[in-house]
Amino acid sequence: MPADTDALRRRRDGSTADIPPGTLVDLYLDSIREHPDATALVVRRGEAEWEPRTYSQVSEIVRDLSLALRSLGLERGDRAAIISATRYEWALLDFAMVMAGVVSVPVYDSLTADQIAYILRDAGAHAAFVADADQLAKLVEAANQMPDLKHVIPFDPVGSPDVPFELISWESFEARGRGEAHLHDGYEAYARKTSPDDLATLIYTSGTTGPPKGVMLSHDNLFSNTVLASRRLELRRSDMVLAWLPMSHVFERTGGHFCTWHCGAPRAFAESVETVPRDMLEVRPTFMMAVPRFYEKVYDATVAAATSAGGAKERIFWWAKAVGERVADARLAGESPGPWLAFQYRIADRLVFQKLRARTGGRIRYFVSGSAPLSARIAKFFWASGLPVLEGYGLTESSPVISLNPKEAPRLGTVGTPIDGVEVRIADDGEILCRGRNVMLGYYRNEEATKEAIKPNGWLHTGDIGELDRDGYLRITDRKKELIVTSYGKNVAPQPIEETLKRSRLVDQVVLVGDGRKFVVALVVPEFERLAEWGRSEGLDFSRPEELTRQPAAARHLLADMDRELQEFSGYERPKQVILLDEPFTIEAGTLTPTQKVRRKVVAERYAERIERVYEQAQRELAADSSR
Repeated sequence: MPADTDALRRRRDGSTADIPPGTLVDLYLDSIREHPDATALVVRRGEAEWEPRTYSQVSEIVRDLSLALRSLGLERGDRAAIISATRYEWALLDFAMVMAGVVSVPVYDSLTADQIAYILRDAGAHAAFVADADQLAKLVEAANQMPDLKHVIPFDPVGSPDVPFELISWESFEARGRGEAHLHDGYEAYARKTSPDDLATLIYTSGTTGPPKGVMLSHDNLFSNTVLASRRLELRRSDMVLAWLPMSHVFERTGGHFCTWHCGAPRAFAESVETVPRDMLEVRPTFMMAVPRFYEKVYDATVAAATSAGGAKERIFWWAKAVGERVADARLAGESPGPWLAFQYRIADRLVFQKLRARTGGRIRYFVSGSAPLSARIAKFFWASGLPVLEGYGLTESSPVISLNPKEAPRLGTVGTPIDGVEVRIADDGEILCRGRNVMLGYYRNEEATKEAIKPNGWLHTGDIGELDRDGYLRITDRKKELIVTSYGKNVAPQPIEETLKRSRLVDQVVLVGDGRKFVVALVVPEFERLAEWGRSEGLDFSRPEELTRQPAAARHLLADMDRELQEFSGYERPKQVILLDEPFTIEAGTLTPTQKVRRKVVAERYAERIERVYEQAQRELAADSSR
C-alpha cells in the first residue's frame, strides 16, 4: 500500500497541527520505508561489541514474531503480557504485537507473584513473555489464579521445568514465525486493518484505595502523543539514545521507544540498570530520559567525591558550582553572562564540569526528566555543568505527555508548557485538567472509575494540583490523589500498605510519606501498651510507654515487624525507616477529618522536621559510604 506522502510529511516535519488519526502500525511502517538501511536498535550481549540493527533487519524479525503470535491462536484484540526489564527483545515484541493486532499488557518485573497474577487475570492474558527463570517462577507459583494463561515464552533459557502451561523458548518462538512464510504476502495488509480507535495496550497503574486499574490506550492515543511530543523533543537521526528505564512504564514506552523510532534516532539498550554508567561511556548518548533519582545519584556522587577529596579540590568544586549556577541563572533568563563571569566559567568548566560531562559520554545534548518531581536545585546544577535537563509532566492516562519544557526557553521548577494538541486548564479547586487525543479510552472493566476520571466534556482529571503562569508554564504544587511517586518514578499506593500494617499488633495508626523521595517512610502511632510489653521484655529503660518512641531499638523492632507484614508488597513499596510518634492522630489536633480520615498533608507538615532528619541522615550515610 503506497504511503500517503502528505500525511507522512505532516507527521515528520510538524508543518501542521492537523495530524490525521493514525495507528502505531503507521508509525512503525513509516520509519521502515523512510530509512530502511539506517540503524534502528543497538544491543550488546555480555562482553561482546555493541551490534547495530537496521530498520530493515528489525522489520524482518518483527514480522516473524508477529506471525508467531498469530500461530499461537492469538487473534486481533487478544491480550499478551510482557514481564521484563527493558531489553532488545521487549522492543521487538512490542512492535510485533502492534503488527499482529495483539493488545500488550506490560508488567513491572519487580512485582510479586500475586500482583502479577491479578493483572494477568484481570486483563485475560492468553500469553506471557518473561525475562528469565525468576519471572517464570512467579507465574508457576500463581498459575491457578490465571485461568486464561496458556503460553509462556521466556527471553532467556530456563531449562525444562515442569509448568502448567505451554512453555516455548524464544528461539523456538522465532522459528515458529519463520515457518509461517506463506503469510508474508498478506502480513502488512493484515496489520493495516488496525483502526486508530482500536485498543493498543493495557497498562495497569497503582490504585490509591484498591487494586490496580487497567488504563486502556488506543492506537491514536499513542500515535498522536508520540508525533506531537516528538516536535518538542526535536530528536535527530544523528542522535544516539540510551534506553534503560522500564518499558512497562509509559514514560519510556512513548518517549524512549516510539518517539525515537518515529524520529529515526538509533536506540541502544543498557545491559542493566547497574551497567548504565559503563554504557554511557561506550554508547556516548546525545539524549537520555531518566527519573529524578538518576540525577540525584549523579549529584550525590559528585558532591561526595569533592567532599572526600577535601582541601583545595573541595574548595574548587564549591567555587565552580557557585560560578556555574550564576551562569545557568543568566542563560535560563535569556541573558549572556558578563565577561568576568564567562572567564570564571571557562576555568570552572575545565577544572570540574568537563569531567562530569565525560562520565556521561561527553555528547549529551539534553536529558529529559519525568515520572516524579525533580528538585530545581539539582536541575540547576546539571544546567551549570552543561548538561541541560528538561522536566516534563504526564500520566499513564494521558499517553503520557501533557507538558514539557521547551529547549529554547526552559523554566526550572515548572514542568513546561503543554505540547501541541493538548489543552490544560486549572479547575476551581486547583486540580490540573487536560484534554486531547492523548486522553485514554478509560479504565478496563471499570466504568465507575472512568466516569470519575474523564468528564463528559472530555477533560481528564489528573488528581494533581497546579497553576499556570501568565506564559503558560505549568507548576505542580500538590497532589490531590494520595499516590506516592518516589524519585525513582515508582508509584506507591499508600492505603493498601497502611491497611496491611494496621494488622500488626504493634501498630495503631500509620501514614506513609515519600513523594519525590528515594524511599518510603512510615509515621507510626504504636499500640503503646503492647510496645511497652516488648520494651520490658528487652530490659529497656522507660517510665511511660510514650518514652519508647524516642528509643532507636523500638523503631528498629517495629520496622522488622512491619517488613514481615508486607511480604506481599514489592521492595520499593515497603517503608525503609519508621518514625514513632508519641501522640495519636485526632480530630482535635487537626490530623483527622470529622469522618476520621487522616489529613496526610497536615501530618506531613506537623512532622516535617523529623521527616527531613530521616532523609538527611540517609543522605549522610550514603555520602559516607561513597567516600570509603
